[in-house]
Amino acid sequence: MTPDSMPAAVADDAAIAGVPTQAPARRADRSAGFASLEEELRIDRLPSSGEIPEWLGGTLVRVTPALLDVGGEPIRHWFDGLAMLNAFSFAGGEVSYGSRFLQTDAYRKARAGKLDLIGFANDPCRSLFKRVAAMFDPNPNDNANVNLTRLGDRYVAMTEVPMPVEFDPETLETVGLVGFDDRLGAHTSTAHPHHDRERNELVSYVTHYSRRSSYRVYGLPAGASQRRRIAKIPVSEPAYMHSFGMTERYVVLVEFPLVVNPTRMLVSGKPFIHNFRWKPERGARFRVVDRHSGELAGTFESEAFFAYHHVNAFELDGEVVVDIVAYEDPASIELLEVETLRRPQQLLSNGYLTRYRVPLARGGEVKGERLSDISMELPRIDYRRRNTREYGYAYATGARSESSDWFDQLVKVDISGGETARWHEDATYPGEPVFVPSPGGTAEDDGVILSAVLDAESRRSFLLVLDAASFEELGRAEVPHAIPFGFHGQYFGTGLERAGQDTIR
Repeated sequence: MTPDSMPAAVADDAAIAGVPTQAPARRADRSAGFASLEEELRIDRLPSSGEIPEWLGGTLVRVTPALLDVGGEPIRHWFDGLAMLNAFSFAGGEVSYGSRFLQTDAYRKARAGKLDLIGFANDPCRSLFKRVAAMFDPNPNDNANVNLTRLGDRYVAMTEVPMPVEFDPETLETVGLVGFDDRLGAHTSTAHPHHDRERNELVSYVTHYSRRSSYRVYGLPAGASQRRRIAKIPVSEPAYMHSFGMTERYVVLVEFPLVVNPTRMLVSGKPFIHNFRWKPERGARFRVVDRHSGELAGTFESEAFFAYHHVNAFELDGEVVVDIVAYEDPASIELLEVETLRRPQQLLSNGYLTRYRVPLARGGEVKGERLSDISMELPRIDYRRRNTREYGYAYATGARSESSDWFDQLVKVDISGGETARWHEDATYPGEPVFVPSPGGTAEDDGVILSAVLDAESRRSFLLVLDAASFEELGRAEVPHAIPFGFHGQYFGTGLERAGQDTIR
């Protein structure tokens, strides 16, 4: 075994300055990560190696776009793949596994050979009347394939349409749509809500498209079905925003200059995302909302950039600090079309962990500072203890080199110290790193990292368990097939979820 083919966890000061410190990874056939998975499984005990911590006693549930072909043809965009739940449950150092498709209306139609939904980049041919009616339909798309959370005692899957789908976390059976007893007026939403510790409520926003479009920030108390409107912000050209930031006092909506004319969108005949236009001359706008008073505390501008994921946000010395994985432009959206993903080529558009300082007290332009020169995505933190507060570490998938054709390593970035630890293994592609704190641990990185990894050569996946502090492998559990590449997952622990903690992001 050569050094480059061995599992690796290295601390790397030079990498923060962009200095290459390792050989490029050998490319492998990653096509299994973008193949449709038809099989649903239930396995009581996965083969494992190393040592899985015995204190792990909960379940990691991930949602992934697993059905990528409908009617014998690939769907257009990865973001429209039909949702499957994958669950890894832990007990006594052993791991069990289960997978089931969300039994939604979108899935049933896809199984019948028809992708009849208005999705991210899919839009079935419709008359003008049907397009307008669909836009204002309260139930336009139930394919919840992006993220998971808890609403009171309900476990739900979410997408960018405000229609959560409830599921049973033990059996993975679909319970049904989650309705709301209000008239918030929502057309699109985010699958990345936040958790307010003090109020014990979910905080999120929706976008309402019309001649008088607006962003509507709301809170949903645990166990409630009626959303509490916090703020309504009028906007003439709504932006595509995948996530947002939250501090102890503020909600921060970052409007990237990828915007849409709502009236034209209704009659264009184009899929949702293809109606948006990149207007870098607008710059990016940071809309800061006081979530206690509901007032707009200010709108601040920066140079143009694009992003999917916020990492964290907090208040410091009269500023609102917002950390984001930032891209120069939204070129990555087109790269994520399914036919493009299935071709053996370089696919990554580089996103970098960047800190933006919003000068709330004194006013002025927002300045950005790159915190790492490693291309990364799917960032996670110790959310339960550090979200809305200063923090020390961010975990993410990363690219080992400029020639990487997909995310082929996990990284741990020391926010203040500038040091980066990595885990990689040749011919493997890890998924989102989920941090789980150890019982009684006090250090921010006292816990483990869980990641579903594709072994491209065996065309099978395994669950990787890393020590979060050292970033060294503790153990792994082998799955008998390839789990398609996905987006997000949550660890629902035996005690943590009862306190409404660690269930967001």
